[in-house]
Amino acid sequence: MAEPIGAAPARRLAVLGRPIGHSKSPGLHLAAYRRLGLDWSYERVDMDGAGVGEFVRTRGPEWRGLSLTMPLKHDVLPALDEIDAVARLTGAANTVLLDGGRRLGFNTDVGGIVRSLADAGLDSAHAAVILGGGATAASALAAVAQLGVARVRLLLRRPEAGGPLVELGRALGVVVEPEHLAALAEAEPVDLVVSTLPGGTDPGVEASAALASAALLLDVAYAPWPTVLAGQWIDRDGRVIDGSGMLLHQALLQVRIFVGGDPTAALPDEQGVLDVMRESLR
Repeated sequence: MAEPIGAAPARRLAVLGRPIGHSKSPGLHLAAYRRLGLDWSYERVDMDGAGVGEFVRTRGPEWRGLSLTMPLKHDVLPALDEIDAVARLTGAANTVLLDGGRRLGFNTDVGGIVRSLADAGLDSAHAAVILGGGATAASALAAVAQLGVARVRLLLRRPEAGGPLVELGRALGVVVEPEHLAALAEAEPVDLVVSTLPGGTDPGVEASAALASAALLLDVAYAPWPTVLAGQWIDRDGRVIDGSGMLLHQALLQVRIFVGGDPTAALPDEQGVLDVMRESLR
């Protein structure tokens, strides 16, 4: 439900996760609300999966919304009254809107990935490689499907754990082929590689020169930077972007939700809002 800019009461928001002290979300969101003239607060809350349901269910009327990091994107789902189509498809909600007693879940990670890749000049692709198998990998799969990708090599330490993403691929019309991470060493050129390895974890294998030379790499990590994988691209003069663009754009969509209740409805002065959010990351 939309609230008129300038007339909305002070509201509380927060990002939940563990660890959470490194999160850049407060700076992003507070920059946006200042630009919009909203006297809203946004804090970090240390929270694990066991406590997230009760936390969400017990927020008072002063609370407007929550941002969630892993593993809370899965764990929060039973506490929600409704979830949007993207959250339902991916099985993950990174955003909770608290609206008149209702708890509504959204996934803005997919849109954040798509917009980040567009900033890098990639708005279509045919084949991709995804590293990792968690909630962010599910969002990455949904995002690359929007770009037209028909085939994804899914590289995992345990390929047998890739079943849920194979099923998600079927729903999206994408053939997903789970393989061991070691396959990175002989991977053929594709348009795009997305690494969702947590914290930029070392994959323990050197990417093939053909892959690093041809594919744009989106590594969703952003600190510390470069990651081991990003360094392999940089060493070969490959194209690589970190996760700060994804973070920026998914946060903008969250601001749309918290302010107007709709991730598809542009904010007043949205370019100005995006500019100050981008500046907060520097």
